[in-house]
Amino acid sequence: MRLLTHNMLMCHVKGCTTNNFPLRIEEAELEQVEVEFSEDFCRRLINKLDWPAFVQTAFALGVEQLPEKLPESVDVEFLQRIHKIALETKLKAGRMVCNGCSHVYPITDGIPNMLLQETEV
Repeated sequence: MRLLTHNMLMCHVKGCTTNNFPLRIEEAELEQVEVEFSEDFCRRLINKLDWPAFVQTAFALGVEQLPEKLPESVDVEFLQRIHKIALETKLKAGRMVCNGCSHVYPITDGIPNMLLQETEV
């Protein structure tokens, strides 16, 4: 699972409506994969990211230090950093945990299991 995908996931357990995004990543096994860089794609992508969650996740995983606030103007070097974090950093295994209800979503072979039990829906 790419960190870009993580930036879109939240807890959907019944009654969990606060502090359910971003999901905390634990026991992470990361891998770097090479993906062709597209400046145009990254410029469009950067505005779709939940920036505070993206920065928090990158910091928690020790992947990269990013500014707390998104700079008003970004150069190609900055876009390449975003590309490396969002698209080239993959979460191979681990788990995502909701900060609101502590529900655990396991990640196996790069695939997060977001399915809930009937009692959680």
